[in-house]
Amino acid sequence: MTDTLPPCPACSSELTYEMDALLVCAECAHEWSPEDAADSGPEVRDSVGNVLADGDTVTVIKDLKVKGTSSTVKVGTKVRGIRLVDGDHDIDCKIPGIGKMGLKSEFVKKA
Repeated sequence: MTDTLPPCPACSSELTYEMDALLVCAECAHEWSPEDAADSGPEVRDSVGNVLADGDTVTVIKDLKVKGTSSTVKVGTKVRGIRLVDGDHDIDCKIPGIGKMGLKSEFVKKA
């Protein structure tokens, strides 16, 4: 039975091993705890600094024009069940009355 260890967060090397309670990279000698590896997802913060997570409800803090249409997402619009993604627009969501779209976390606050 082979346990697969996570790659090194510093250099992405697959050559990692366990040493006591730490994981160690054989190539760059970076050491980290397994708990850090589990929490290695992107940390996305809203406009006031709250950490966002998948499934959170957020409120839009500024009128946002929707590209390619004449629609606008109004201030105070609640968006439920967000999903965090990598990229410039780091929130995927479905906005009532508009549909699926990407938002930047700097224009929302956690509800």
